[in-house]
Amino acid sequence: MSVFPLAGLLEAQRVSGESWHEFVHAADLTLGVYVLEAGAVDPQGPHTEDEVYVILAGRSRFTVGDRTYDVGPGDTVYVPAGVPHRYHDIAETLHIVYMFAPAEGSRA
Repeated sequence: MSVFPLAGLLEAQRVSGESWHEFVHAADLTLGVYVLEAGAVDPQGPHTEDEVYVILAGRSRFTVGDRTYDVGPGDTVYVPAGVPHRYHDIAETLHIVYMFAPAEGSRA
């Protein structure tokens, strides 16, 4: 068992200079934090694995396939493998926990 304090994860992400920080990569699961500042452009494209996002803080719009949603703290989003998706119209900095299953890149 492991415990990952959010403050430490966000600090590791900030220091990395990337918008994400992966903190678990196992055969069947990847976990990470993803931070997008207000007004940022989300560069991601479809993934080869299923993905789940849990919004911890912030507000934006999220388009998955041909549907768009308003998302904010406490929302959970599921994206099937191969489906285009992105955050946009980011009104408040997003702090997100993401999960890939199986592990990111394992189906590539």
